[in-house]
Amino acid sequence: MIYSEKEYKLCYFIDAKGDEPVKEYIKLLNKKERAKVLIYLEFLKEHDDYLDEPYSRHIDGKIRELRVDFARNRHRIFYFTFTGEKIVLLSAFQKKTPKTPRKEIEKAITNYNYFLKTKNNYD
Repeated sequence: MIYSEKEYKLCYFIDAKGDEPVKEYIKLLNKKERAKVLIYLEFLKEHDDYLDEPYSRHIDGKIRELRVDFARNRHRIFYFTFTGEKIVLLSAFQKKTPKTPRKEIEKAITNYNYFLKTKNNYD
């Protein structure tokens, strides 16, 4: 695989209250699960924001889902690429059903739209 010369950066979405939902979600995971999620995020960054299944899949518009499975726990992180070099992590949840819950997709879309309105709302 040929990698681009761009340096991709992971950015955590910040909501109107100043919360960082993905960062907070990751902090709540146990040590082993948190380590695996962080490895997958680094893997995403190293592969220029694009991974095929089973690691990632398209959700809606520019929003994709990073899929991190750990035993019976299935963690999902919604993200998109902004300006070609920033991977914005929108929201995260633990998947407990075969189909991704619509409310989780809607939350990611809401965060995406809010981000586009503010554009400087990430760290």
